[in-house]
Amino acid sequence: MATKKKTKKKAKKKVAARKAAKKTTRKKKTGKLQPRKDKRGLKAAEMVLPVVAPELATLVAEVEGVGGAAIGGYREPLSGRPMLLAALPLKAVQPTPFQRDLSPTHTKRLAQKIEESGSFLDPLIVVRGADGRLWTPNGRHRLAAAKVLGLHQITALVSPDEDLAFRILALNTEKAHNLKDRSLEVIRMARALAESKPRSKESEYVSEFEAPELLTLGIIYSENKRFAGGAYSPFLKKVDRFSERTLRVSLRERENYAARLLQIEAQVKRIIEGLQKRGFKSPYLRSYVVARINPVRFHRARKGDTTPPMTMAAALTRMAAAAKNFDIDSVKFGDLALVAAVASE
Repeated sequence: MATKKKTKKKAKKKVAARKAAKKTTRKKKTGKLQPRKDKRGLKAAEMVLPVVAPELATLVAEVEGVGGAAIGGYREPLSGRPMLLAALPLKAVQPTPFQRDLSPTHTKRLAQKIEESGSFLDPLIVVRGADGRLWTPNGRHRLAAAKVLGLHQITALVSPDEDLAFRILALNTEKAHNLKDRSLEVIRMARALAESKPRSKESEYVSEFEAPELLTLGIIYSENKRFAGGAYSPFLKKVDRFSERTLRVSLRERENYAARLLQIEAQVKRIIEGLQKRGFKSPYLRSYVVARINPVRFHRARKGDTTPPMTMAAALTRMAAAAKNFDIDSVKFGDLALVAAVASE
């Protein structure tokens, strides 16, 4: 009897230990963010920078030259770069040419909320543009809202770092990006960089471009704003990679990829029309068809392995062939029901 009781106690302790271990694991996964132990950046006294400081002289002159006024200066706390807080006339500031398209609906809503709050609090980030003008890489909608409100001036943080215009788009949270918006921003950035820095490689801008497929999709969206990029994104994620070639060369190569994808999309439309004639009315038709012709849909990369299962060119060739030989009669209603169930999950 004593032995049985001891065995039961040990079993209970093991169960309790397992539960405790699970709780600890859960806590670690869902716990609070851990602040960095070794502190970095500037201290308060080091951030102070008078407007008359030599580092700000050029910026102050440019601001005053367009009818604005310098309000104050400081050193940015992470890098220590000089920054100027300024008042700028709205006509002196333009959005970067590679930003997403303006949304009139979002602008009106933003202007309304600013009017209701009675305060225009968020300054724009402004840099010196390639054409010598002042650009805002992250405030297109706030700038437009200020115009709707009829403001004379707007506050801005002016930076002498021209490359900030390309890097800051990754931090833009003013309005949520969808796939089309982000792709168009990325391709406009890439084309601008290809002109201003023709020898730079595509792979040098991984953080700015975020994902290689956005470049390919951006070229397509530039020609066709209604392209269903979401259906092709899973395919591109598996085979599209950043190139080690110069931006000019890589963009020409991507233009070829984009043209081939548009040809495949034409075949997909033909397949969809055929399915619709057979009575298929599901909103998931395109996703289903593209998944069926995707040559790498079953590929599962090992952890840490970024090597594509095949080259982009080879994948497009196989995809085009699969689209051309697609058997409409092989599609069953149950197949689409399964796709709908997965999508809803």
